[in-house]
Amino acid sequence: MSLESKIKEKKATIGVIGMGYVGLPLAVEFAANGYSTFGIDVDEQKVKNVNNGHNYIEDIPNDRFEKCWKAGKIKASTDYEGIKDLDIIYICVPTPFTENKEPDVTYIINAADGIAKGLRKGQLIILKSTTFPDTTEGIVMPILEKTGLRVGQDYYLAFSPERIDPGNKKFSTANTPVVVGGVTKKCTELACLVNAQIIEKVVPVSNPRIAEMSKLLENIFRSVNIALVNELAQLCDRMGGIDMWEVIHAASTKPFGFMPFYPGPGIGGHCILIDPYYLSWKARGYDFHTNFIELAAEVNENMPHYVYSMIVEALAHKGTPLKKAKILILGASFKKDVDDIRHSPSLMVMQIMLQKGFEHLMYNDPHVPEVEVLNKKFTSQLLTKELLEAVDCVFIGTDHSRYDMNMIVKHAPLVVDTRNATKHVTAGREKIFVLGSGKSL
Repeated sequence: MSLESKIKEKKATIGVIGMGYVGLPLAVEFAANGYSTFGIDVDEQKVKNVNNGHNYIEDIPNDRFEKCWKAGKIKASTDYEGIKDLDIIYICVPTPFTENKEPDVTYIINAADGIAKGLRKGQLIILKSTTFPDTTEGIVMPILEKTGLRVGQDYYLAFSPERIDPGNKKFSTANTPVVVGGVTKKCTELACLVNAQIIEKVVPVSNPRIAEMSKLLENIFRSVNIALVNELAQLCDRMGGIDMWEVIHAASTKPFGFMPFYPGPGIGGHCILIDPYYLSWKARGYDFHTNFIELAAEVNENMPHYVYSMIVEALAHKGTPLKKAKILILGASFKKDVDDIRHSPSLMVMQIMLQKGFEHLMYNDPHVPEVEVLNKKFTSQLLTKELLEAVDCVFIGTDHSRYDMNMIVKHAPLVVDTRNATKHVTAGREKIFVLGSGKSL
């Protein structure tokens, strides 16, 4: 049976390497649509969770995951022994950067090496990990070609970037359009076909490099615009009397030519923080410097330090000795209503405070039961009026929907709000310090 027929008749076996925030939802989507799925991950706990029917991603409904597991449609392993039995293999591994802001594609290379050990004719490989242009053809393909098999003839290869937005209730894997760029025309056709089985709209492009660059553009677009409002928020605080949040609201009334972005304590998640450096590194190989893009990344990376200075200023106004100050951090995840702590600005602020000698830090997050910062473990504290009254300052790093801002402001002696989460609170505003509000305590 041809691969095309297997896909159409749901007899193709789907492999997913990397069972994290991208890989597991993808595997579940295929499993829910009748395909047998097999996950591979180096994290033994994730593999155990999958095989024991335990869902560990909040965005996936538990009943949906359980139904797939009970039907025997989803399994996982820590090794690549079963690669030869898979028909389509998605690579959904992390792509971090080094301390020197250079791309670390080790996970992609390891995944390609693992696939090569069992690569056979008729398989389709789709890289989804966010990366720089020419990764698919310049890194993955040469590894696979060492087997003697040839792309477009013996096996098929494409790039189709992930578009996961944790916590988004409107757009999921199924209804978010996906871009596909294959090495050959046949590669693109097959990759589009398999994606179309679970995704409403599939957009083919000329080649993998177009698809790779499109992903970088999507995220750098956000990085640049967030940096713009972050810088303006700092200016509003410096100038005084100008509330950046009200400025954005006013500008948003223009029905064309403007899209609102909002300031915050920094950039979190996997892609937006990392992508500018992936592109700038690649650009240097062509004697090209992406100064504008790198500057935006620097502005965003500096925000946790700016927030730290806000907290210090607020404590100084109150006359509290810094090292004795008791600080409560609200929100450990990088955005509201999710459990994802990757590159969380809140944790970066905690790290800075620990490095500066703050000894009494606590946090609360209804989605994140525990975190580790600088090898120090923290457990989420129960958010009560007694806890709020016992601390010297509350730092709002993530504006979770579960937070009762009126209660928080009422009992907290001081609030540093970096998300404008207290915008509807009327009582006690004299003790609130909002990022970009142009107000000093």
